[in-house]
Amino acid sequence: MVIRERYLKLIRPFYNQDLIKVLVGIRRSGKSVILTQIIDELKKDKIDDKHIIYINFEDYDYEEYTNPKKLNLYIKEKITDNKKYYLFFDEIQNVISWEKVINSFRATQNTSIFITGSNSDLLSSDLSTHIAGRYVSFKITPFTFSEVCTLLKIKEKNKYKTIFKDYIKWGGMPQRFMQTDDISKKTYLNDIYDSIIIKDIVRRFNIKDIDLLNRIVTYILTTPSQTFSPDSLKKYFESVSRGVSLETLYNYLDYITRANLISKAERYDIRGKRILTGKYKYYITDLGFTNILSEGKKEQMGACLENIVYNELISRGYNVNIGNIESGEIDFIATRFDEKIYIQVTYLLTNKEVVRREFDVYKKIEDNYPKYVLSMDDFDFSENGIIHKNIIDWLLDN
Repeated sequence: MVIRERYLKLIRPFYNQDLIKVLVGIRRSGKSVILTQIIDELKKDKIDDKHIIYINFEDYDYEEYTNPKKLNLYIKEKITDNKKYYLFFDEIQNVISWEKVINSFRATQNTSIFITGSNSDLLSSDLSTHIAGRYVSFKITPFTFSEVCTLLKIKEKNKYKTIFKDYIKWGGMPQRFMQTDDISKKTYLNDIYDSIIIKDIVRRFNIKDIDLLNRIVTYILTTPSQTFSPDSLKKYFESVSRGVSLETLYNYLDYITRANLISKAERYDIRGKRILTGKYKYYITDLGFTNILSEGKKEQMGACLENIVYNELISRGYNVNIGNIESGEIDFIATRFDEKIYIQVTYLLTNKEVVRREFDVYKKIEDNYPKYVLSMDDFDFSENGIIHKNIIDWLLDN
């Protein structure tokens, strides 16, 4: 088991606070494991089992407690003294009106509450007003490349490229590393993908046109790191004789994003210092899904690397936008509290033209925040204060 220290470090300060700790992420990304790691740490701090209550709402044994009244009664029967109780609710979105009962525990009992969910609607539904201002959220991603190397106990530098190639192809969903061959890996990822489509999108949002949904998802997942707008998608579907309204496209893109299958990055006008609307970039939460849907298609190495860097920045706690400048684009503007960094990603700096394209875009940025160019090159091309790094080295630099 990989101790997911990056997340535990962020969550620890809140262990004993009454703010509700919310872990959100795609299905099977490791949220449940993080809950067990938190429980283990509490036990090491001498919290006894009696004061730790864990329920997984995907376990049929707890099916009846998806009824909020029964859940409320069950927990209150477990609370028998005035000491603090640590409540862990896994996949809480399966509980009807979960916000009401969770907030009731927070308001009336001496508790520290941790919840997980597989869709970002967890905190954006109409009922979320019941916990507004009373929670802290943490977005959990599949394994980063650094975590993969830890899991596989890879320390020899000459093995990193082989592991990285596998990471690009099959992604970082934790349990896929238990699969021993490509067929079982593909089967496992297909099962997760189908579960997300059926449970987190089709059933949740009562989708009628499943064929259209699958077409949209496949189109986005097989063209990673591309700029899309509903208008451009509408034109694409019209070109393949599949008419669709803009409203439907807007809704379906929103549903796919809320299921955490993809993330939407907004474009930021650096000179005008404002968010631009209309066109967005969509990044895939795990590249393994791209592989299973684009079998036989040419690998898009540059786009895959950009996608990996985006996910890494998110896992490090950055807010990430696409930089828009006059006649150009900065791949990423990443901010975290008072920190800001700029990043350009390319596969290889193969010639002077590519070097100039990636480095010269920074000439239009007048501030002194760190500026990076990341590529697969081993030679250091750093110049004029712009830092060039090998992407694998950057990913392993925690």
